[in-house]
Amino acid sequence: MKYSIALLFLFLLNSCKQEPVKIVSIKDDVTFLSDDALEGRQTGTDGEKAAADYIAKRFEKLGLEAKGTNGYYQNFTFKPKTNPHQTVNYTVKDGDSTITGTNVLGFLNNNADHTIVIGAHFDHLGYGAEGSLHRGEKAIHNGADDNASGVAVMLNLADKLKNKNTSNNYLFMAFSGEEMGLLGSNYFVKNATIDTQKINYMINMDMVGRLKADSTLAVYGVGTSPILKQTLNAHNSTFKLIQKESGIGPSDHTSFYNADIPVLHFFTGQHEDYHKPTDDFDKLNYEGMTTISNYIFEVISDLDNNGKLPFRKTKNESEETPRFKVGLGVIPDYMFDGKGMRIDGISEDKPAQKAGLQKGDIVIKLGDSTVTDMMSYMKVLATFEAGDKTKVTVDRNGKAVEATIQF
Repeated sequence: MKYSIALLFLFLLNSCKQEPVKIVSIKDDVTFLSDDALEGRQTGTDGEKAAADYIAKRFEKLGLEAKGTNGYYQNFTFKPKTNPHQTVNYTVKDGDSTITGTNVLGFLNNNADHTIVIGAHFDHLGYGAEGSLHRGEKAIHNGADDNASGVAVMLNLADKLKNKNTSNNYLFMAFSGEEMGLLGSNYFVKNATIDTQKINYMINMDMVGRLKADSTLAVYGVGTSPILKQTLNAHNSTFKLIQKESGIGPSDHTSFYNADIPVLHFFTGQHEDYHKPTDDFDKLNYEGMTTISNYIFEVISDLDNNGKLPFRKTKNESEETPRFKVGLGVIPDYMFDGKGMRIDGISEDKPAQKAGLQKGDIVIKLGDSTVTDMMSYMKVLATFEAGDKTKVTVDRNGKAVEATIQF
């Protein structure tokens, strides 16, 4: 009975075809996809398959054409990294460790020359796969923000774009295997069910469910086509935009950028529940998600009559990121654009907690080095090794507080 909720919802989607179709809200989609019944949607599990079936049914109800290799589905296989401490309910036959993941593809055909890809990954960490930040008893990682939120906004956009902005076709894609290394999007780009040369640009949404009170929204890839930055600014009357040039980052847009396709990636920031069982549906800002969906729709509308966007390579910012052997044990606020590195979460039993640092503290000095932003923080952190002891200075509500850190 563990999939009773999933099966019931699928039944309801299939039934009552003669009755008016129920309008499914962004919250409805998030609530279903992040329910315990799907057991964290880890790639290759029954929960992932139930989520894929749900998304396929949603595509069907929205009137999208199937564009996978098997109806709405595009399967891909891989052999996972082995972890003897990880328990996953993969289906393994005759000792074969090959895992099958599933992308879900729906196509809105406007008989146009070019196609816009709008995507979001739907897989997550199951009961705590590699990448989990949870410490304690095994628990379901529901991934409401990561990334039921992106899937829900994608589905909302699919509904908005029907019979609108018809100068392009639209391929809506729910990727699996993202948490294991962008596997599903990478597979699609190399085994595309449409001509990749005719893809105009790609929009990706990953963790768009936690818009904060200051309305900070990060958009990556703004340098991948010359017109993108001015278009984003022209339609922004709500957000505090943080714009990043690079088309490379830790989400599925990277697979398309590497195929010379312009990309935009939307993100509302990390938080204390990231990759933990506490990332649940009741913590999301649904009004904010609707505002983001409306904003993306306006951007798409503006670009509708611009033809195929030219692609431009950008600097790979990840290549400049220092490698470090130690960490403070904090979740940085990547959306913070003030002076220093603001702490958005504290991990238990790590150096920052032991030193008395708090959520909201802004690290302004580490050792003898001044911290002015995220990059300067990472550069100085890379100079320390395990066992080192140093001073850290934080701005706490306008006052400088000094503490001793032991790595």
